[in-house]
Amino acid sequence: MNNEQCPCGTGKDFNNCCGPIIEGRLPAQTAEELMRSRYTAFTLANGDYLMKSHHPGTRNPKDKANIEKWAKSVIWLKLEILNFTLGLPKDNLGTVEFKAFYLENGRVQFIHENSIFKRVLDSWLYYGLV
Repeated sequence: MNNEQCPCGTGKDFNNCCGPIIEGRLPAQTAEELMRSRYTAFTLANGDYLMKSHHPGTRNPKDKANIEKWAKSVIWLKLEILNFTLGLPKDNLGTVEFKAFYLENGRVQFIHENSIFKRVLDSWLYYGLV
């Protein structure tokens, strides 16, 4: 993927957007950055990152194989960030409302979620739904 446009929709290339976050070279600075990196990880079916970036209090490691299998079975189309509250570099809590569009069995579908993110030891983590 390297110099290709990042799937998260910022218009930046992968190496200057979600790549360093997913690869563990840089932490997400905001809840929105973490959300974008998680979407990109879904497009890559990167279950390891999806588990690592999920809060341990709500993470179920048994879901990893199913998440990877489903993520590979669809064609990811785009991410739209609709709204966010807090989730900035000095916050410890934030929400991000988004729609993630994908093609499954010839039909465009989407996930519409308002998600909670928590910062733990300077790392943003996905917690769950609002």
